[in-house]
Amino acid sequence: MGPQQITPKQRGYLIVNSHPAGCAASVRQVWESIPPAPHEGRAPVVLVLGSSAGYGMAVLLAGLRRHGVRGIGVAYENGGTERRTATAGWYRTAEMAELASASGGDLTFLNADAYADGTRADVLKLLTERYGPVDHLVYSLASPRRTDPATGEIHHSVIKPLGGDHTSPSLVFEDGIPQIGSVELTAATDAERAATVKVMGGEDWALWVRALADENLLGEGFTTVALSYVGSEITAPVYRQGTIGAAKADLEATARRLQADVLAGRGRAFTVVAGAAVTQAATAIPSLALYISLLRDTLGADGWRTTADQAVDLWAQLTDEAALRLDAQDRIRLDGWELDAAVQARVRELWSDPAAALALAPGGAAWFYAQFRGLYGWDVPGVDYAAPAAGAAVPWPPRQP
Repeated sequence: MGPQQITPKQRGYLIVNSHPAGCAASVRQVWESIPPAPHEGRAPVVLVLGSSAGYGMAVLLAGLRRHGVRGIGVAYENGGTERRTATAGWYRTAEMAELASASGGDLTFLNADAYADGTRADVLKLLTERYGPVDHLVYSLASPRRTDPATGEIHHSVIKPLGGDHTSPSLVFEDGIPQIGSVELTAATDAERAATVKVMGGEDWALWVRALADENLLGEGFTTVALSYVGSEITAPVYRQGTIGAAKADLEATARRLQADVLAGRGRAFTVVAGAAVTQAATAIPSLALYISLLRDTLGADGWRTTADQAVDLWAQLTDEAALRLDAQDRIRLDGWELDAAVQARVRELWSDPAAALALAPGGAAWFYAQFRGLYGWDVPGVDYAAPAAGAAVPWPPRQP
């Protein structure tokens, strides 16, 4: 794609193109929202799986800006062609590499399928040759499918309730105007539940930890975390009590198995329960857009905790700047601001009549829509969308020499 003006191609929550300058600006916004901190001594080595979006990106940027981390980010993105733009994660990764270089950081970004054995081999080789043992492995993958490296079978995840059908109000947008709709979901089959666990559960995370251990690439005091979510009882029928929740439960069980087995005496494994966020994964989950909009209306800008805010909090706990906040299941909790009893009581009140809530206070829905479009580089303040953009000319960051 040569330099030309790019306009969004959108249908509902599906946006099939992205804006390079807008994506870059969105990354800089996250970077600038992270308070810098002086860092001395040895730079921790980090491996982030799922580094191009959401919490994975925020954790990598916060680690770099506050702790001077070095290491590897892995993401799976498509580059631009003469007919289409690259994926948003491609442009975000290019900007992260620029920020790392400008700050004197040493990060390598690999564009590869993190589920594949070949990617693990490539990462292990790079760690051995350049970075050494890993101090922090951050697992933040979200995908609709996964190929089992042992069998070659492709598993597809689904977002469905378990045990019965479910109907829920939802937030839809017609030409950018928020409206209340309804979504009806049929109950998942046992096979669909199992497939979702295969994709989103802990099996792949365990493969990565074992691969590092087998190659003696676990750093002293090694810690691995997998990003998770619990959420409100309002969204539980679709999320925590559904197929995704079954996968998250498997992720949590995997942390306990890793702690007792391969990491016994060698490191720590935790799931991290993050708070709500507008991510590409979140927009695919029915009812979550409406819930997040009402939550934002309840909390306001001052009460909302961004992915960057939570990433700073997580690093403080991982580096012993702050005590670990563990629940009864040994999960690191970052979501207290969301699940505060008074906050949830107000959101439930709004949820009981979402149409009236939307009419009374549409600000949360408008905010959600702007955040959603910003994921693809649209509506980002300060970007000249009338200027020609060279979509295909943005290269993937080269490997460090």
